[in-house]
This record gives sequence, structure tokens and C-alpha cells, in this order.
Amino acid sequence: MVSNRKNFQKVLNLLTSIKDPTVSSLSRQDWFAVETVIDEGTVRTLIPRLKVAGAQGIIEYPLNKLIH
Repeated sequence: MVSNRKNFQKVLNLLTSIKDPTVSSLSRQDWFAVETVIDEGTVRTLIPRLKVAGAQGIIEYPLNKLIH
């Protein structure tokens, strides 16, 4: 989750994806949920950078299949 537009852009700039991350507005104004698929090898370095950029409630789960 990202709280406010300034942090939102910082977080998006850090994320990679096949096309673009999925972004959903939350019921709390100026909060967003961002979903993307990232390489498993980047998780350990990416999560601390996301937290510094203002991301909260980061969830990591395994991917079974990716059809590109």
C-alpha cells in the first residue's frame, strides 16, 4: 500500500513489471494498492527500498505460473 501521490510515484519508479503494475484505489483517500510480478532475486534489495519510498503492508507470495 502506498499513502499519498508523492510516495506513489516513488514506489512506481522502483517497480518493474511486464507492462505496468496493477494499481487499485483504496477506500481511504490517497491510498493505493500496487501489484506487480518481480524477479525473486531482487526481493531482498527491493523491499527495503520500497519501505524507504513509503510503501507499507508489502506482501510477497510465490508465483505458480506466468504466461507471457
